[in-house]
Amino acid sequence: MMPRYWQCIAIFSLFLSSIPSDAQERSVNTFNPLTPEEKRIILHKGTERPFSGAFDQFFEQGTYQCKRCNTPLYQSDSKFASSCGWPSFDDEIPGAVLRKPDSDGERTEIVCARCGAHLGHIFKGERLTPKNTRHCVNSLSLTFIADSQPNTLNASPPQQANAYFAGGCFWGIEYLFEHKAGVIAATSGYMGGSVKNPTYHDVSDGKTGHLETVEVTYDPSRISYTELAKFFFEIHDPTQANGQGPDIGSQYLSAVFYNNEQEKRIAASLIEQLKKRNYAVVTHLIQAHKFWPAEAYHQNYYDQNHKQPYCHAYTKRFD
Repeated sequence: MMPRYWQCIAIFSLFLSSIPSDAQERSVNTFNPLTPEEKRIILHKGTERPFSGAFDQFFEQGTYQCKRCNTPLYQSDSKFASSCGWPSFDDEIPGAVLRKPDSDGERTEIVCARCGAHLGHIFKGERLTPKNTRHCVNSLSLTFIADSQPNTLNASPPQQANAYFAGGCFWGIEYLFEHKAGVIAATSGYMGGSVKNPTYHDVSDGKTGHLETVEVTYDPSRISYTELAKFFFEIHDPTQANGQGPDIGSQYLSAVFYNNEQEKRIAASLIEQLKKRNYAVVTHLIQAHKFWPAEAYHQNYYDQNHKQPYCHAYTKRFD
């Protein structure tokens, strides 16, 4: 009999070939077209050469926007000369920029809160401005609208909310949510236990009560909580009681961590729908607790290692 590990790979490959890429759909239908070099920076987290960008020594009055989705990110009064070779800002427009642990485990990446476009990195403690913060941004990630120039891009302020799902190893759940249209970002972490600041080693021992959980940051104007929850039940096996695939243990159980009664009712309704379709769902519904982001090397694991999830695949379960 084929081992469960290879069964998961085979199943994932089959279904991956049968569903459209949300990332491709978003790029084609929603966002601005990008040149190959802009794609290298914005989509693949590259870095432009220092002192080569159009906005490095540029100090006109106006607003800097995301080149991919036109969201306003920075005002010109937050820009300063840092002599680092890239545009530098000591503050962002509130809610416009998300911070994510970088894959090197040392730096913090900054991305557009609306579309997830890579901007650069954030640094603190350099004492270059009173705010003691430097957003080091690639010029190619930005467009500029002068105060004297009418803004015809009509970008509305970004909207975002968080949802929390546990369904086995967080690498696969994070990967599939990050490639879902309407999702801004997905972060691997831990929820449900009593230990503060748990480490992967702590949680792996199964003694802290935490589940490997993914925080899904999404735009409610583009995707609803119901759609997210449906997707969750379709990217893992909600009938497996002891873990997920070959990952066995209490930290790998299936759970929806709800923020409020409305989310709880939605998840419960979806579970009832699945049970009526003869799925013996064992997913737990748990009040959301403190979310602890996992170590940096767990974030964007499959994208960073150019691999595909080995135990999570899309299976359509709802009409």
